[in-house]
Formats: sequence, C-alpha cells, structure tokens
Amino acid sequence: MLTFYFDDTFVIEKLDPDGKKFDKVSRIVARSEKRGALLHLDVNTEIYPMHEKDKFLMVLSPTLNYDGAPVTKESEVKQKSLVDKFEYIMHGLLYKMDHMGLESSDGGSKSPPLVEVYVSFGGLQMRLRADPTSCEKFKVDQNMFLLIRKLM
Repeated sequence: MLTFYFDDTFVIEKLDPDGKKFDKVSRIVARSEKRGALLHLDVNTEIYPMHEKDKFLMVLSPTLNYDGAPVTKESEVKQKSLVDKFEYIMHGLLYKMDHMGLESSDGGSKSPPLVEVYVSFGGLQMRLRADPTSCEKFKVDQNMFLLIRKLM
C-alpha cells in the first residue's frame, strides 16, 4: 500500500520573489490549505507554466507505483502509476532538515515549532516549512518524487 510523505493543496502567493534569475525556471512561494505549510519551489516553467493564485495539489511520494513498490530504474514504473494522475514530476533527494522554534526566557515557546525540509531535484530546490507532525515521515538522504497537478 502506498503512503505519501506529504500531500496538500497549495495556492501560489508569489512568483520569483527575489527577481527572475533563470530564463526557464521560476521560484514559487505557496501556502498549503490544510496544514498552513510554506513552500518555496523551483519549477521549470518553460515546460510547466505557473502563475500567482494558481492552485495545485502537491504530493511527495517514495515511489510512483500504486502498490508502493520502489522505483530504482525508469523501466520499473508499473504500467498504471501516479504518473497518469499528475502533470509535473521530479525525482530528488532530501539533503537537510532544520528544526525551528523560538523559546522565551522563561523556557516557554514564543512560536510554534516548525521543521524545514530541503530537497534537491537535480539542481531545482524545494524548501517546505511545516509543523513537525506533517514532517514525521521525512529523513535526510531520502529519495522522493514530487508530483504536481493544477486544480481549477
């Protein structure tokens, strides 16, 4: 049975907030609807255009196979797979996790704890900032697939 690392619906708040750095790539800043997670993601907008206010479903999955079987080579993706349900797919590696949270001088927490998850998709970067319960399935050096489908 397939279990996702993370899935949520996002709305793009900003596109290239620090200016356009590459012709074919844009950095999107989006907020998730269920968990309030903040996403910074580089997207090849030449092949998959994205715009402010676009709404999309994003899934981070360990595999593309419905039965949960791992994918180690392109030929190992089953005939029917998640590929059929999504429009934009990248494969990457989680290389860093940071646990954040400010403490007050009396030891109490000033802000809720957050986790930042960093994934590289062949040079395109993702940073996902979410509450720790949303990030329990993540581990450093973990391979994953990012899958996106725009919603109307």
